[in-house]
Amino acid sequence: MTAPQTSSRLARFEQLFGEHQRAVLAYALRRAPSTPDAEDAAAETFTVAWRRLEDTPSDEPLPWLYAVCRRVLANQRRGRSRRERLAAALGRLDDVPTPLRAGEDLDGPAFRALGTLSPADQELLRLVAWEELGNDEIAQVLGISPNAVAIRLHRARGRFAAVLKDSEPSRTSVEVRGTQRAAWNGEAQ
Repeated sequence: MTAPQTSSRLARFEQLFGEHQRAVLAYALRRAPSTPDAEDAAAETFTVAWRRLEDTPSDEPLPWLYAVCRRVLANQRRGRSRRERLAAALGRLDDVPTPLRAGEDLDGPAFRALGTLSPADQELLRLVAWEELGNDEIAQVLGISPNAVAIRLHRARGRFAAVLKDSEPSRTSVEVRGTQRAAWNGEAQ
């Protein structure tokens, strides 16, 4: 590579990193069992982005970066699982700390309801709610068509709503009374 090509490549990467580093790290933090694992995943994501800079979409790179980070996190989980199995086989496994799992009673009924869904449904709902992605961007992250995203998302939302509805009685089912009733119904007072 010539010096001008190298400097333009570096400038493009620096712009990519500067604009999307926080979003990729946030994505990883919400999915990794620990902060160091999330930081490693984000760093590896940008290492891949540097190596494959020509493959990185220039118009909307964030979904592509999320897809890379998703694969990096999956590799981390597989590696951790292999290490744990090996340690167990060797008989040296004392206590393996487990990360926070969806469904533990730490974040209320919505988090518990999310934990009852399949991993695929959880990821879809997280991409919508936490990453605020649209169907086209989610399709790029998951490697499926936008139409498939719409269908799967509709079904996942339905399953989530059903589980959430069954988990707790509604606190909004009480009829509103008094002078505020007209305001709730959109009527003039």
